[in-house]
Amino acid sequence: MKRLVEEIEDDGFTPFIGQRITLLCMNYFYTGKLIAMNEDFLELADAAIIYKTGAWVDKIWKDAQPLPGNVRVRVATIEAYGVWK
Repeated sequence: MKRLVEEIEDDGFTPFIGQRITLLCMNYFYTGKLIAMNEDFLELADAAIIYKTGAWVDKIWKDAQPLPGNVRVRVATIEAYGVWK
């Protein structure tokens, strides 16, 4: 069987620079605008910690508390991510 395989240079996070992203981490969930990244950390501006998601189809998080400044999240703790809500 033949398959079409397309390889691209993508570290997973580069397409999200400048967008509001949600990070599902080992202990907490975070959301914010992805403004910087390196091999070890992502930096979010206008960040919030999500204590309760509510229904995933809802337009807003049930309980998201704004953080007092930018937050850096260790990449090794991220289990899933995406542009949600």
